[in-house]
Order: sequence, then C-alpha cells, then structure tokens
Amino acid sequence: MSGSITAGTALRTAAVPTRLSYPPWRVLAAGIVWLVLAGLTLQLPEAGDFPRTAVFAQGSAAIGLALLPLGLLAGRLGTFGARLRHWSPWLAAIAVVLLTWELVTAKFDLLPMPFFPPPQAILEVFLDDWPKLGGSTLNSLILLAGGYAFGAGLGFVLGVAIGTSKAVGYWAHPVLRFVGPLPATAWLPLAFFVFPSSWSASTFLVALATGFPVTVLTWSGVAGVNKAYFDVARTLGASRSFLILRVAIPAALPHVFVGLFMGLGGSFAVLVVAEMLGVKSGLGWYLQWAQGWAAYANMYAALIVMALMCSSLITLLFRLRDRLLAWQKGLVQW
Repeated sequence: MSGSITAGTALRTAAVPTRLSYPPWRVLAAGIVWLVLAGLTLQLPEAGDFPRTAVFAQGSAAIGLALLPLGLLAGRLGTFGARLRHWSPWLAAIAVVLLTWELVTAKFDLLPMPFFPPPQAILEVFLDDWPKLGGSTLNSLILLAGGYAFGAGLGFVLGVAIGTSKAVGYWAHPVLRFVGPLPATAWLPLAFFVFPSSWSASTFLVALATGFPVTVLTWSGVAGVNKAYFDVARTLGASRSFLILRVAIPAALPHVFVGLFMGLGGSFAVLVVAEMLGVKSGLGWYLQWAQGWAAYANMYAALIVMALMCSSLITLLFRLRDRLLAWQKGLVQW
C-alpha cells in the first residue's frame, strides 16, 4: 500500500510542470549580448540617416551594464533573482533579434526602406511622436472600456435570464441564433448610418462583439449547474433570488470568464476596424494614418503598443479571475 501511494505521489509530482532553473551565468551572457548589440550599432557604418542611433545604442548598453552585476548577485536577490535567471534566455534572444534586425536594415540595407525601418527608427517614434501615439492609445482604451463594459454587462444579465427563465429563453434563443454568429464588422454600414456619431457606432460594435460570447457562455454555465445545489437550497428555504444570486451565478463564474476572454479578443479586432473607418483618434486611426503617409515606423510602433495593451488587459482579467475563483487558480495559464 505504501509503495502504491509513493508511486502515485511521484506521478502527480512529475505531472506538475515546474519552472526551469537557469544558472546565473546565463544572465551574464544576456548582458554581454546586449553590450555587443550596443557596440556594433555604434561602430558599424549606416546605410541611411537615423538620428536616434546613439540613443538606441546607449539604451542597449545600459541594459547590458545593468545585467552584469545582477547576474553576479542573482543568487542573493530572492524571487527577483529567480525570475531574472528564468527569463535570461529571453533577454538574450531579444538582443539577438534586435541585432539581426539592425544589421539587415540600418547597416547592410538588405531590406527595402521605408517598409522595414531599423529599431532606432521605431524608437524615434516613441520619443518624438508620443503625444499623438499616446493620445490615440488613451482614446482606444476609453472606447474599448465603454463598449466592453456595456456588452459584457448586458451579455451577463441576458445569459443569467435565459438560463433561469424558460420564457426569456423562448424569445431570446432564436434571436441569438440569428444575430449572434454574424461578425460584428458586418454591421459596420448600418451602425454608422443609424447611430448619431462614429464614436457611438464604434461603441455599439465593440459591445456587440463582446456581448454574444458572454451571453452564450453565461447561459451555458447557469444551465449546467448541478440541480442538487438548487434542491438543497430549496430544502433550506432559499428564495428564487437567493438561488440565482448565491447558487447559479457563483457556480457559473468559470464559464462567465471564458466568455469574457472570448469577448475581449473579439472586441480588439472590431475596435481596430471601427477606428479605421470612422473614429478620428485611436490606434486603428493611427495605423491608417501611418500607412497613408508611408510612415511604417509609426505603424510598427502602433502595433507594438497595441500588442502590449491587449496582453496587459488579458493579464488583468486573468488576475481578476484568479482572485474571484481562488479554487481554480492556476488551472488556466496566461
């Protein structure tokens, strides 16, 4: 019996993925790669005129010089040192990618300009055009927040209503099956005609892209709650509102968050398309403006900002999920 228990424990332990432990010298190696990037950026002649080359090289050198002492002290830095050792291969890989990018664009001119600008050209956008890029990012966040909150709230309420009321389900289910599968972007011409402004039309499209998956997943979660939970609550004298608020909704929250994740991904796509067609400020508008002026460095900078924004919002949503669903923490990773 004890042998079987030991074997089972070993199997469970082996099945759990553990974070790789990297030796401290890898942090030093990453720092050296960043210093090589800085040196070659400064020493090799350029195929064009890029004003921010020195700033890019100085930033690379600063990162490399910071990594060298951190690599030596990584064993004494606790959690930060462990994370630094864990991500050191990625730090080195980023420097290698930047170095390759620098060589094939700014130094040897192997890729045509302006379609493939060097790293310092994108850095120049962040340093010189940050008011326009930052304002566009803020406007996109405001538009996304309004549409997503409205769509998620309405979808959650409708999903709970369909899952708990046969009458609501009778009328809402056919409408969802007819309207829901249509991509939100298909409603662009009608939305910009019906709504009084491009901002309200874009908010509606983002809400539509968010509301359908939240509604369906919330409805599925409520409908899939174990009936025994309701029977026990009724036996103890629970009211209908108690059954919905304290039994059905908490049990359906894992499905609700799946719908929220799907809605957030769909809302990003609709946001960019809507801003390209009607909104006068936003990341989608900025992308179109940059493409129209052949400012591809600005376009790539906007794509980087958009990727960081989307990733950060999904991370925040995962943090909220882990906080509300503590018993499922770590079940889904991001």
